[in-house]
Amino acid sequence: MIANSISGLPMFAAYFVTAISLCVLFLLIYTRITPNREFDLVLQEHNASAAVALGLSLLGFSLPLASAIYHSSDIIDCVIWGIIALLAQLIAYGLAWLAHPNLGEAIRSNTMAAALWVGIVSLAAGLLNAASMTY
Repeated sequence: MIANSISGLPMFAAYFVTAISLCVLFLLIYTRITPNREFDLVLQEHNASAAVALGLSLLGFSLPLASAIYHSSDIIDCVIWGIIALLAQLIAYGLAWLAHPNLGEAIRSNTMAAALWVGIVSLAAGLLNAASMTY
C-alpha cells in the first residue's frame, strides 16, 4: 500500500528539483538585470521594499512555472516553458521600469510604492502567463 502511494516520488523529486533550479536561475538573472543588488539590500540593509519587489517577482515567476509543471508532458517540456515564463517576467520588469524609470533608485530608497508596483506587475504577468499555458 505505501509502496503504491510513493511510486510517484521519483517524478515529484525530478519536477521539484527542476522547479527549484529554474527559480534559482530566475533570481540570478533577475538580480543581474536590475540596477540594485537586491540580496544585499534585503540581507544587509533590511530594505523592505527590495524584499517585497524581489519576493513578489519570484512569486510572479512561480505561478507560470507551476502551470508549466502541471501542463508539461515531460521535464524537458517543463524546462522550455519555464524559460518562456522567465523571459516573460523579464519583459514584465522592463515594462514596469518604462512606466517608472526611477524604479531602481526608489527601491534603494525603500519606497514601498515602487516595490508594490514592480511586484504587482510581476504577479499580473505571471497570472496571465500561467493562464496562457493551457495548451
